[in-house]
Amino acid sequence: MKHTTKFALVVLFGVLALFLEFVFHLNLVAQIIITVVGILISISMLIEMIKTLRAGKYGIDLLAITAIIATLAVGEYWASIVVLIMLTGGDSLEDYAAHKAGKELQNLLDNSPQNAHVLLDGKITTKPVDAVQIGDQVVVKPGEVVPVDGIVLSGSSIFDESSLTGESNPVSKSLNDDLMSGSINGDGAITMKVTKIAADSQYQTIVKLVKASEAQPAHFVRLADRYAIPFTIVSYLIAGIAWYISKDPVRFAEVLVVASPCPLILAAPIALVSGMSSANRNGIIIKNGTTIEKFATAKTIAFDKTGTLTKGILAIDQIKSLPPYTNEQLLSLAASAEQQSSHILARSIVNAVDSKTLLPVSDIQEVTGMGITAQVDHQQIKIGRQKFATREIKPLSKQTAIFVSINDKFAGYITFSDQIRPEAQITISQLNELGIKNTLMISGDQKATAEMVGNQIGIAKVYSECLPKDKIAVLKDQENHLRPVVMVGDGVNDAPSLTVADVGIAMGARGSTAASESADIVILKDDLGRVARALSISQYTMKIAKQSVLIGIFICIGLMLVAATGIIPALLGALFQEVVDTVTILWALLAHRDNASLKALIAQQKNN
Repeated sequence: MKHTTKFALVVLFGVLALFLEFVFHLNLVAQIIITVVGILISISMLIEMIKTLRAGKYGIDLLAITAIIATLAVGEYWASIVVLIMLTGGDSLEDYAAHKAGKELQNLLDNSPQNAHVLLDGKITTKPVDAVQIGDQVVVKPGEVVPVDGIVLSGSSIFDESSLTGESNPVSKSLNDDLMSGSINGDGAITMKVTKIAADSQYQTIVKLVKASEAQPAHFVRLADRYAIPFTIVSYLIAGIAWYISKDPVRFAEVLVVASPCPLILAAPIALVSGMSSANRNGIIIKNGTTIEKFATAKTIAFDKTGTLTKGILAIDQIKSLPPYTNEQLLSLAASAEQQSSHILARSIVNAVDSKTLLPVSDIQEVTGMGITAQVDHQQIKIGRQKFATREIKPLSKQTAIFVSINDKFAGYITFSDQIRPEAQITISQLNELGIKNTLMISGDQKATAEMVGNQIGIAKVYSECLPKDKIAVLKDQENHLRPVVMVGDGVNDAPSLTVADVGIAMGARGSTAASESADIVILKDDLGRVARALSISQYTMKIAKQSVLIGIFICIGLMLVAATGIIPALLGALFQEVVDTVTILWALLAHRDNASLKALIAQQKNN
């Protein structure tokens, strides 16, 4: 039986019993109804508790069951119905809170684009979004949701990406800019070229993540387990002493009524769900509450390099020309020769010069795996690997490079480097301030390149020349006092590492679907600084969760001590417990707001 159904039945029979006793004066019938309902609910709770115990966890409903049975046994059946309403209502609230975790993303699920305006032979045809293929041209009208990922071919407009990335400011898009499915077009029509089918687009990736989050319910009880056993022992001890001294079993029931463990049941789930909601507002999907608990206590964070700490886009680092050519001439000739190539290094060279300065190119021939030859400005250009462009045997550069010969004479070379993300250094600094000193970079790059990047951004330890299996070994080999271990990555080869780590974080804005599905946390915006934000949110959420639990426990213990004197009747004690629950819930909801530490991080990142 669902918790909401139990709650509805308890309220229904409670109201019925109220009418029977106070309107029709059928006291015995009312008492029988409450007793039967109380026993049935207690049996149901007992069965659930036994299942919990079999799973190796402590059942924190034991106090509640005892309180219900005790109040029924001593004839305090109105106190019993209040306890029943409180417990079933609390369980219903927990169910509601669990489903609320993806509220900020639910609009995406409800407003999923179904159709796309495909441009064919100059005419617009409406197709189901699943039928759109890579390379198709799609028109997105003002106010419409972008149906699939692509790039702008014509037109310009502003787009609202807030539901995808958490970024509230509209983003301007024009020729060759990337468009993410799920973003909302502003006031201008644009034509885009499809780069991913609907199933692989950003929108559907988020939908999959939300569904995965719902399929992995948070193990909220873990926090409560730490306090449940000592709280139960203290409660029984106070109740037993009160009964022994007073010789009145009613005193035992009065103490246990105010000892009902609702703060333990309610505080953690509400705080954790509020924290997940706060993360969603910041463009971060945290898949379950257990992840928040682990991340908040993390001791080590490891990063992949390419695409995570760096942009994953190679740019020109140095130009080494030989006389009689200048650096500018060498770059111009190389870019002109490469202007029709789709190679990643060719694109970097062409993008480094003004397209208006490119010279005519002809007689282009590609030598597979080596490079190309071409005629530029009546000169024979060879560009590619060192042994293709020059007879020099000694390696001329340890970096990624292409070599150029002009009219069969070696003219120089151009080196490339991956660009470090501008927010990388401040992110590492912020993580250090949040208590994580053991930062790692695990890269497949050569030692010199990896160490240069690590030193520049302040990484504590650098592991280079690592294959995927080596990354896993590094994560597993971290000592116990350096755990939990967090791994941040974005590529397909990071998926195994994200799974092995105690917490896996995927840079999901441009990363692979495999990485996002393997991760516990997904950063929706292409911003490494969100890792520090996620940590701040997790730490604050756990702080609030613990505070709300302890506040509830201390108030309960105070009420138990007062009830042990006989001052608080059972019915009044049950009502007092509602006050405790209200205080606990309101305190736990504080985790929904942006805390001072998070605001400081955001301000620091914006000013960086």
